Amino acid sequence: MKVLKFGGTSVGSVESILSVKNIVEAVKGPVVVVVSALGGITDKLIEISNVAAKGDVTYEVAFESIKERHFSVINGVVTDPEKKKIVIEGASMLFDELSNIYKGLYLINDLSSKTLDTIVSYGERLSSLIIANVIEGAQLYDSRKFIKTEKQFGKHVVDFELTTPLIKETFATLPKVALVPGFISSSKENGEVTNLGRGGSDYTASIIASVLGASELEIWTDVDGFMTADPRIIANTYVIDKLGFIEAMELCNFGAKVIYPPTIYPVYHKNIPIRVKNTFNPSAAGTYISKDIKSENGKSIKGISSIDDTCLITVQGLGMVGVIGVNYRIFKTMAKNGISVFMVSQASSENTTSFAVKNADADVSVQVLREEFAYEIAQGEINDIKAERELATVAIVGENMKRTPGIAGKLFGTLGRSGISVIACAQGASETNISFVIARNNLRKALNSIHDSFFLSEYQMLNIFLVGTGTVGGSLLDQIKMQQPKLMKQNGVKLNVVGIADVDHVIFNREGVNLDTYQEDLKHSEIKSTPEVLQEEILKMNIFNAVFVDCTASPKIAALYETFLSNNISVVAANKIAASSSYENYIKLKETARKRDVKYLFETNVGAGLPIINTMNNLINSGDVILKLEAVLSGTLNYIFNTISADIPLSKAIKMAQEARYAEPDPRIDLSGTDVIRKLVILSREAGYKVEQADVVKNLFIPDKYFEGSLDDFWISISEMDAYFEEKRKELEAENKRYRFVATMEKGKCEVGLREVDSRHPFYDLEGSNNIITIQTERYYDYPMIIKGYGAGAGVTAAGVFADIISIANIR
Repeated sequence: MKVLKFGGTSVGSVESILSVKNIVEAVKGPVVVVVSALGGITDKLIEISNVAAKGDVTYEVAFESIKERHFSVINGVVTDPEKKKIVIEGASMLFDELSNIYKGLYLINDLSSKTLDTIVSYGERLSSLIIANVIEGAQLYDSRKFIKTEKQFGKHVVDFELTTPLIKETFATLPKVALVPGFISSSKENGEVTNLGRGGSDYTASIIASVLGASELEIWTDVDGFMTADPRIIANTYVIDKLGFIEAMELCNFGAKVIYPPTIYPVYHKNIPIRVKNTFNPSAAGTYISKDIKSENGKSIKGISSIDDTCLITVQGLGMVGVIGVNYRIFKTMAKNGISVFMVSQASSENTTSFAVKNADADVSVQVLREEFAYEIAQGEINDIKAERELATVAIVGENMKRTPGIAGKLFGTLGRSGISVIACAQGASETNISFVIARNNLRKALNSIHDSFFLSEYQMLNIFLVGTGTVGGSLLDQIKMQQPKLMKQNGVKLNVVGIADVDHVIFNREGVNLDTYQEDLKHSEIKSTPEVLQEEILKMNIFNAVFVDCTASPKIAALYETFLSNNISVVAANKIAASSSYENYIKLKETARKRDVKYLFETNVGAGLPIINTMNNLINSGDVILKLEAVLSGTLNYIFNTISADIPLSKAIKMAQEARYAEPDPRIDLSGTDVIRKLVILSREAGYKVEQADVVKNLFIPDKYFEGSLDDFWISISEMDAYFEEKRKELEAENKRYRFVATMEKGKCEVGLREVDSRHPFYDLEGSNNIITIQTERYYDYPMIIKGYGAGAGVTAAGVFADIISIANIR
C-alpha cells in the first residue's frame, strides 16, 4: 500500500488534476491519496479574511473570484453528470458557509486565530471534494475526524496517542482509493477545526503512511525532486537521485521547499522511503529518500540549501563565561514566545552565543531577551543584545562529509577566494551539515562558488569580463567560442563571457554574452564604455569565479586592477602597463592577488604566447637563481631587421611591419625601444630584481629628432636614415653578421640596444617576428636555457591569454 500526496500547482488547474487522476489510477493495489487546496488558494483565503476584517467590502470581489475558479475546475474535470451534480451542490454549500463567515468578519471587524483556522480549512475541503469525484473508485474521508491536535506554545501539535488508533480504525478496510484532505485537523479538547501549519498536507500524508505501514510515501509536486541547489540562483543544478533521511531533513530545514520538514519524522522511524515526483513530468525518476543511501558518485556533499530571510541575534558578555544555564535561559525565552531558531553558533570561551531567526522575529527576540537578562545587562555582565539583519544562511549537506578531512577548509577557502566573509558558522558532531551566515547580497555568489567548487556543477565555471575587442581580444573570443565544446567535454570547464567592452560600448549578461552576435550587440548597446562604468557594473554583478581580461593598452584600464583584485576578481592582462609601472605598484598588485587568493597573470606581456614568465617562475620556485637574461623581445624590430635588404630600405621595412600589424599604429613606440624596455623591466622583476624603467640603459638606433613632431612628420623624414642603414647592412653582410635589438639583464643591471651577432650566436637565425630569450641561472650556468618562437601576432597572443585563463580554472 502506498500513500500519495498532491499539492500546490499539482492540483492547481484542470490539466494538473487530470494528470493526478491518471497517476493515481495507474497505481496497483489500495492507495491513500492526500490533497492540498488548489494552488494558491490558502494564501488567497487569508488575504480575503484580512480585507473583510478591516470592514472593506472589496473582499466580496475576491471571494467571487475564488468561487468562479473552483466551479471552472469542476466543469473541466468532473465529466460524469451525477457526480458533477453532487460536487456542485457540495461546493455551493461550502461556499455558502464561507460567505457567512466572511460577512461576520466584515461586520465585527475582528479576525481571531480560531476563525482563521476554520476559514483556511475550506481550501482542502473543496479540493478533496472535487478530486474524490474525478478519480475512479475514490472514497472521500474527513481528516478532522482522525488527525487530532493539542496546543503547545501557540501552535497546533499532533497528539499521536489519540491520532494513531483513530487512523487505524478509520482505514481498517481500505477502498481502492482513499481520498483525504491534507493540512486540516481538529482539537482533541473541543473538536474545533485546527491545522498542521504551512506544508501540513505533506505532514498529513506522512502520518498516515507511518501508522498504516505504507510501502512508500510519494510526494507529488511541481519539480522533478530535490535539486543540488536553488535553480533560480544556479542555472546548472540537477536533481539529486538519492538522499538519506538525515540529508533530506537538513536540506529541508535550511530552505529546500520540496517537502515540509516534519514530513520526514514519522516515516523515518518506520523506515518508509519517500519518493519526490513531478506531477507535470511523471516519467522523471525523482528523488528517492531512505535510511542508508551511499553516494554513488563519490562527491562529498549532496546539496546546498539556503535561507535568505536571516537575522542573527547575539548575546555576548564576559559575565557568561562559566555560568551554567545561560543558554537554557536564552532558548527557553525563545520557545516561550514561539520563536523558531534555525541555527546556533557559540564561542568555545562561552562568552558569545549567536543564533539565527527570521527577520520578522528579530524585534521580539531582542525585546524578550533584554527583559530576561535585564539584571545582567544593568550590571555590565552581558552587553546590550542586538540583531544583525540583511543576512542569509547557507548549509552544505552530505553524509559523505563524515570523517572526510578538509571539507570545512575547502568550503571556507572557496568563500575566501570569492571575497565572502563568514559571520557565524556551526557544524554538528554528525558532520552531515555545515551551516554559516553571510551578508545576503553575497548569497548568489556564495551558492555558485560552492556549487562549482564541490563539483556539484556539471562544469567548472569561469565568468569572464573582457575589455578590448581589437585583434587580440577579437581573436581570443573566437578561440573561446571554438574551444568551448572541447573544454566542457574534456576538461569540465565552461568559460562564460559575462561582459565585453570595446572603446565605445559595453554589454553585460550574467547568463553569458552571445559570442556570435557580440559585435552587433555592442553597436546597439546604450551603456557607454568608461573605466568608471566598467568598475561599477562588474563589482555590482558580484559574480563568482570572476576573471577580468584586459586586451587593451590603456593605462586607465590598468588602473582598475587593484580594485578588482581587492574584490577577489582575478586579472589576466595582455596590457603590460601595470606590470611595468612603478615597482611599488607592481608589488602591490602581486601582494593583493596573493592576499585575496586570486590570480594576477600577464604571461603575454613578454613573448606573446611563449612560456617565458611561467618558466622563470618555475625555476625560482624550485630554488634556482636567475643570473642573466638576454633576449630579442620585439617581434616588430626583429621583423624590420630581417626584412631590410638591397631592395627594401629601413623606411619601407617599418611601413611593412605596420601593415602586417606587427608594429603599433605609431611605430615610433616600437622604434624608441619603449616596448622592449617595459618587457625587460617585467622579466627582471619576475627574476627577483627591483628594477624601474628609468634604470634601463638605452642604446637606441634612431636619433631623438625623429621622435619629435607628428606621426606625419616621422613618415616624411624617416627615409633620411635609409642610406645609413643600407651601408651598415652591406658591412654586416660581408662579415656574415646581422643586427638584433637585444635586451640584457645581468644581476639586476639592465640595458637595451642594437647589437651585431655572428652566425654562431643563437640570435643569428631568428626569423620573421620571432622572439628568443636565453636564461642563465645557477643550474643552467654553462648552457643557458633557450626559449624561442612566435613573439608577436594576434593569434599567438590571444592563445597566451587563453592559457592564463585556463590556468585559473585548473588551480581552483
